[in-house]
Amino acid sequence: MPFANFKVPAGSLDEKEKKEIVTRATQLFVDIYGERARATTLVLVEEVTDGGWGIGGDVLTLAMLQGSTED
Repeated sequence: MPFANFKVPAGSLDEKEKKEIVTRATQLFVDIYGERARATTLVLVEEVTDGGWGIGGDVLTLAMLQGSTED
């Protein structure tokens, strides 16, 4: 059974964007393994609580991540 697990900051995606992740990840596995993979592909989109993750020893927040994409 193909499995994909996406961890995203809580509140960073709306329901439409989550559905897009599920649809496209499933299609990727179908492209690789064939149509037989569609029925058994499991895609999990997990929302990580704000401040519940970090990179390089620093805790990240949604505000920090959103600020990093603005120029």
